[in-house]
Amino acid sequence: MGILGWIVLGLVAGAIAKMLMPGKDPGGCIITMLIGVAGAFLGGWIGQTLFDVNLGTFFDARTWGLAILGSLVLLLVYRLIVGAREPR
Repeated sequence: MGILGWIVLGLVAGAIAKMLMPGKDPGGCIITMLIGVAGAFLGGWIGQTLFDVNLGTFFDARTWGLAILGSLVLLLVYRLIVGAREPR
């Protein structure tokens, strides 16, 4: 799967991660989708490097699972870092 596929996958994974972790994000929808793209890359890298999982095609469940998992991790880290800086 090429870079364009990972970008599209990341946008959708970011939206799914946002649905799984509801709440107010400090950056809004655009930042959440960009985090999704980075999360897709992170999830793919973790899957290949740490778990030796060969990623499939765009429609493979493992690919989607890793992208969503990576997006959830980055969204959580983003909320912890940026959310702590904002006054309540």
